[in-house]
Amino acid sequence: MTRSGTVLSHLVYTFTKEPYTHVSVAFDDDLGTLYSSSRKNGYTLFPAGPCREFLNQGLFTRWGKIPCAVYELRVEDHVYHQARQLAEEMVSQDFYHFNIFGLLLCKMNIRLQRQRHFFCSQFVSEVLRQSQALELPKDSVLMRPSDFLQLSGLRCLYCGLLKDLPQRQRMQLGEPVSMTTVYFHLMMAAARRSWQRMR
Repeated sequence: MTRSGTVLSHLVYTFTKEPYTHVSVAFDDDLGTLYSSSRKNGYTLFPAGPCREFLNQGLFTRWGKIPCAVYELRVEDHVYHQARQLAEEMVSQDFYHFNIFGLLLCKMNIRLQRQRHFFCSQFVSEVLRQSQALELPKDSVLMRPSDFLQLSGLRCLYCGLLKDLPQRQRMQLGEPVSMTTVYFHLMMAAARRSWQRMR
């Protein structure tokens, strides 16, 4: 669980006053790859949806004082493999998207189920629910990052700043990328897709 310095994170924090505004799931002790529903390129708000995240790249490198908590859930091997396979499949498919309306309504405890649309805590909840790793106290579209703090079966391994997380300290940080470069690559990708459609 994290709380970054993005505009969306600030809005969620202002509205909820909860300590964390984002949640991801990892399947290895080194936290080398996280799975969530967020910014697909790590920088811009869109495109967004189920994606892989890396603690040494993207927005995680833009702020030094990101609050962070790591919780562990122990499960049977078959549950672990099913959860990991489900997360991999969801981030590899282009037809999954970010559930922005569901995110906004979740904060008001209003349930909005949109097919193939997920916000971060909904994504993690679905991975846990569908793999039968954990019984959730409420529908995945109403789960918030702070709800995971209350789940029985989870054990806190770390609570502090992301920069002090031992796994993060062992990582080589990626080179900072300017927003101009990010937008240039997005425009080039959009131009390539348009060109392919015209052909």
